Amino acid sequence: MGSMYAAVLFLGVQNSSSVQPVVAVERTVFYREKAAGMYSAIPYAFGQVVIEIPYVFVQSAFYGIIVYAMIGFEWTAAKFFWYFFFMYFTLLYFTFYGMMTVAITPNQNVASIVAAFFYAVWNLFSGFIIPRPRIPIWWRWYYWACPVAWTLYGLVASQFGDIQTTLTDEENVEQFLNRYFGFKHDFLGVVAAVIVALPVMFALTFALAIKAFNFQRR
Repeated sequence: MGSMYAAVLFLGVQNSSSVQPVVAVERTVFYREKAAGMYSAIPYAFGQVVIEIPYVFVQSAFYGIIVYAMIGFEWTAAKFFWYFFFMYFTLLYFTFYGMMTVAITPNQNVASIVAAFFYAVWNLFSGFIIPRPRIPIWWRWYYWACPVAWTLYGLVASQFGDIQTTLTDEENVEQFLNRYFGFKHDFLGVVAAVIVALPVMFALTFALAIKAFNFQRR
């Protein structure tokens, strides 16, 4: 789980940070072309979103195959699909999150500050440092609002949530994950739906922000 946690945060933040300067520059071009009557906000935003999809897919494929083999996960079609699925949509929502932060803020510097704050909060509530059952009940709602928590839930539950290997006389791997982390293999369908919804939500927010906000200075 530690390798998954470190990889998700490192690669996710890298994706988000690397896309911010690009979007900031292209937004300046968008302002100019929009003033000339050449660009419309929604098609422009749609193009920005769609162009990232195949790039992230290739990135996830290279990363997923190499890391899956090196870590030594079980080579079954279902488990490899789940691993690739969760990594792909995770990198996608981080990328769209970086684009969204630029769209809702005046410039890249402010976007980086806003994004960094949420990276820290997501890290804290991801369920790795403090498992969900140990988070105070009045803060547990934010665990369910944390994208990284859903990613870790999906990755860990899909790889280990159905393993019946005995850890102690009273507990196997599946029971340990349920007791200590609150992960259930049967919940994967819901986790998958949320993981798909996250990049869609960030992409829509990016598009609406591009359409509604104008930070151009005259």
